[in-house]
Amino acid sequence: MPADYVRRTLTVRADPHRVRILDGADVVAEHVRSYDRGQQVENPAHIDELVQRKRAARQHRGLDHLAHAAPASRALMLRAAEVGGNIGNITTQLLRLLDCYGALELQAAIEETLASDAAPHPNPVREALERRRIARQAPPPVSLNLPEHIRSKDAVVTPHRLEIYDQLTGGHDDDKHD
Repeated sequence: MPADYVRRTLTVRADPHRVRILDGADVVAEHVRSYDRGQQVENPAHIDELVQRKRAARQHRGLDHLAHAAPASRALMLRAAEVGGNIGNITTQLLRLLDCYGALELQAAIEETLASDAAPHPNPVREALERRRIARQAPPPVSLNLPEHIRSKDAVVTPHRLEIYDQLTGGHDDDKHD
């Protein structure tokens, strides 16, 4: 079915010759009915559309992660888009720099790049990161390819207010004894 209808509740109508998928009265997809066991009937155009959307979503996921870790990356991406930069490639390279140098260093290097007349590209950011590393006399970064579940252990977690627990107990403090 078309990608717009994925994860929606639809109606399937079948007769001896065809299968139709409906959204209300609108026919979303129609295929010749197959009686072969386990056969999967697909429309190549629907599959292609879904693949394209997934690729686009993957790119935005990287942009969102980057923007959360280094907010200045948004301004860098806007400048890159204005000059026709390859946003997907820039995102990939900046995510690698984030993995190697960390969020604070990447943020500072992007800010330094934005303040200069440098092109909105990962290379000036990489150069700024290296200048900062050398000034700190830190060793070169070592890139580690860790699985997602290990990398997510270092995710920033925003704590909630503890007063919420008081609301759950009705504001009574059971620890106080008279």
